This record gives sequence, C-alpha cells and structure tokens, in this order.
Amino acid sequence: MSENMVPLDGESQKKRVCYFFDSDIGGFHYGPGHPMKPTRIRMCHSLVMNYGLYKKMEIFRAKPATKREMTQFHSDEYVEFLSRITPSNMNSYIKEQHKYNVGDDCPVFDGLFDYCSISAGGSMEGAARLSRDKCDIAVNWAGGLHHAKKSEASGFCYVNDIVLGILELLRYHTRVLYIDIDVHHGDGVEEAFYTTDRVMTVSFHKYGEYFPGTGELRDIGIGKGKYYSLNFPLRDGISDENYKSVFEPVIREVMESYDPSAIVLQCGTDSLSGDKLGCLNLSMRGHANCVKFVKSFNKPLLLLGGGGYTMRNVSRAWAFETGLAAGVELAPEIPVNEYYEYFGPDYELDVRSSNTEDMNTPEYLERVKNIVLENLRHLGGPPSIQMSDIPKMPIDDDVDDPNQDEDLIPPDARRHRRLLDSRIQADGELSDSDDEGEGGRRDHALHRDRDSEPRSRSSEADIAGGRRFGIGVGILSSGAAGSTHGAGPSGHTTMVRPALSGHLPMEVDTPTTTESGPTPIEPAAANGTTDHLPGDKSPKMNGTVVVDDTKGTSVES
Repeated sequence: MSENMVPLDGESQKKRVCYFFDSDIGGFHYGPGHPMKPTRIRMCHSLVMNYGLYKKMEIFRAKPATKREMTQFHSDEYVEFLSRITPSNMNSYIKEQHKYNVGDDCPVFDGLFDYCSISAGGSMEGAARLSRDKCDIAVNWAGGLHHAKKSEASGFCYVNDIVLGILELLRYHTRVLYIDIDVHHGDGVEEAFYTTDRVMTVSFHKYGEYFPGTGELRDIGIGKGKYYSLNFPLRDGISDENYKSVFEPVIREVMESYDPSAIVLQCGTDSLSGDKLGCLNLSMRGHANCVKFVKSFNKPLLLLGGGGYTMRNVSRAWAFETGLAAGVELAPEIPVNEYYEYFGPDYELDVRSSNTEDMNTPEYLERVKNIVLENLRHLGGPPSIQMSDIPKMPIDDDVDDPNQDEDLIPPDARRHRRLLDSRIQADGELSDSDDEGEGGRRDHALHRDRDSEPRSRSSEADIAGGRRFGIGVGILSSGAAGSTHGAGPSGHTTMVRPALSGHLPMEVDTPTTTESGPTPIEPAAANGTTDHLPGDKSPKMNGTVVVDDTKGTSVES
C-alpha cells in the first residue's frame, strides 16, 4: 500500500468504485466575481490522481447527456433554450431569460449547455452502472446541482442531474433514498418527487431567511408522497458532534422504515467551516463521516457533488471522501500537484472547525429529531411496487458492454486511454514508482521547507538549478462574493413562500406534547402551484415527477 493512503479499519468487503471525470469541466467559467467555480472539480481530480487513488477504482469519462435525455425531467422548451443561448446572442432572448430565471445567479456563459451535459451525463451513467451491478459506488463530483427545476434555473443550477440519475435508478430499483447534506435545501429534488413514495428525500440544511427559503419541518410530501419528504432545519454554526447526533439516528431510522434498494448522497461542501457562502461549522472529517456512515449500509451508492465555494476546501473534502469510497484513508500531507500552492501554508488534507458559536442547542436538535422520527413512524413499512418491464433507453447500449471490441485490438497496438483508466491495481501489487524510496533514491526534500537539507544528490542538483515544484496553474479564486446570510447563494433575495392560512407558525422550541410524545406537524402546501388532471383527485405540482408503478416513470407536462 502506498504511503499516501492506508486501508480503512473494519472494512467488511471491498467496494467496486466507478469514478467519473471529464477534463473539459475545469474550462468553464460562470464569470468574474461569481462564487461558483468549476475549477474546483479539476483541483479535486488532481488530488485524486496524485494520491494514487486511480489504482483503486475505475475511471470513466461519461458520455455527455443529450437533449432527449434531459427532457426525461425538464421541459422541451427549457432544454432547447439552454442549447441555443450564448453570450453573443443572449440579447435576443431577454423574454426567455426572465421566464427561465437565467441571468443573475445563473448567468449565461460560453459552453453553458456543454457544462450541463457533462454534469448530467456523469450522474446518469453512474446510476446506470449501479443498476447493472457493474459497481457498488459511483462518484460524480461534477453533479449534485439540486436547485434546478423542471423549467427554471436556480441557485447556480441549470439541469438537475440528480433527478435524472434517480429516474435512471428507478428503472431497476423499487425505492431510492436521496440524502442532501448541502447547507442549502435540496428544493429541486424534493419538488420533483413530492407526490410519490418511490423516492424518499431527506435534507439537512440551514433554514430561516436563507436561500432557497424552502425545507420547512412541515414540508413532508403530499398525496401518495406524504411522509416521504423529510427536512431537518438547522441553525448557524452546527458542530461535528451535534451534526452526527442527528444525522445518524435519522438516517438509521429511515433505512429501517423505508428500506431503499439504492441511495443517492449529495455531498455539498458549503456546509464546511469557512465556506464563502455557508454558515455551518463542519470539519472535513465531520462531513466525511456522513459518507462513511451511508456507505456502511452496503447499498448501491451514487456520490454527487453540489455546493462549495472555498475551492481549496472543496477539493480537500471530495478527495478525502473519494478515498473513503475506495476503502482507504488519505495521508494528511498533500502530494505535489498542479494546484499545490492553493493548499498553503500547511499543505495538509484537512479542514478544521472554527470557534464559531453553535446556535443549535441540544434541546432544539432533540425536539426537531423527535418530530422527524415521529413523521417516519407514519410510513408503516416500505411501500410495495408492482413488477413491470424495464423500459429501454439509449444509455443501455453505452453501458452494457463498452469494451466489447477489446479482444479485436492487435496485441502490438496502443490501448485506448479509456481501457487503461478502467484498470484497478490489486492490493500488494507494486507499480514502477512504489519502490522509489528504497536505497535512498527518492527525493525527500519538502516543498514548503525551502531551506531543508536535501537527502539525495538529485535533489541537490535540482535546488542548485533553481527548480521549484507546485506552481498553481488553475484559475485564481475570486473573493468578490461576500457573506449572504438570508439572501441566497449570491445575494439574490428570495421571497419565502407563505404558509397555508390556518396553520400556526412553526415553533420547534415550544412543541405541543402528549403522553405518547410530540405531536406530528401537518404539512404545508406544496412548493409551487397545484392542478388537477381529469379523474385525478390528488393535487400534483407543476414540474413534479409522477411515478406510475405499472408503466415506469413519466413527467407531468
């Protein structure tokens, strides 16, 4: 085992991991001063490769999602708009920009549709490989854009790759659990599955004058989906210990009550301490503990990215969590990589909690937890699903056997990069560089200690020649985005949806109790307008995915 990583203790079985990365993702830019920087995904990949994690998992470049695949959830007109608009012609689409909420938080930039295609393609192909038992864990850090709606961009998100990935999972799996640990509420995913019991959404997020203004404790689903949406509203500055004290009991009870056959975990890192837009106080290990805990249930797991606006911390956390997925813990000292200078002055793989005051009192957390668990008790066990044929989709041909022509390649010909990336190094096997430390042949001079005594002749020659390592070549981080408590990801003021008339204001600190425990809170109105289809007595939201158990999954138009 390389010195950069050590095996995790207590791993019952080794997981097959598929990791999706497209090198083009780092070339997109939302614009000057915008806090969302796709470069963070490339920084994470640089850590993954230089730690040697490529030896422990298969690496794929997913096929970008097509317009047809995106319209499994999004409206045709919206997808067509995204594919057509560019910075050069955006003045011709003023009306459409207002209609689809494109402009401020969600700007038009070069390659916008390609960016959305890469993000959605990785999540859909990851879900497809999980469904076909080609891997146990699929990782797509370019995904996790949980705010996008059926016909509307929101919160830096244009295409909801999570909903598309869940729809792919639902073709094979009877029940899918979605967990969101982003600091912002996963409103787009909750809205999409608000009326169905085939997907349970669980979100832990900051609530109270904070973007997107949804995710109240009383939002628990409607119609057939009642009690299948769970929200855990948090206050500023929650610590690792308090987060763990509510996350693990709730998820454990969800697994027992709902018994999903697949899990999607959105790992937004804006819940980390020190995030430019976040207000929680999790350390890297506190955040990663959620990944480790969900992984312990041994269910097919789709790990996705999400928010996170302090790039050096985002890449640290996601690289560490990639290692956990592969069954190893990465060493604290960051190896030399193309973004090495970003990780100074300590050059360590760690994000520490600050001394921020935790506004989440033990009494508050206990009361919210009891209400959430009480709502879970209404489920009465996992719902049953009628068996049906699996619908055929274009992605099937791409996933079934991508290496079917491998045996036809002449033995003397160079193998395609895709075939090399899919190889996994067996434990105990040494690569060409794993034994460089023997005989004093490795350069042990530390980059950050420029005056340290070199331990080999080669390092002496390098220092004499003026060679320096770790010059950062990525796009520099912009500090224009300030703190926006209560305003949304980039200062965009969002009006909070008023509660239904007749409902009392939510007072978690003074709940109504009975002898049997806290009284469950009734749901507020669904987020969005409702309408009734002929012969349908249950209200359904516009943009909500309607799951027909006998005919597969469709989208309400």
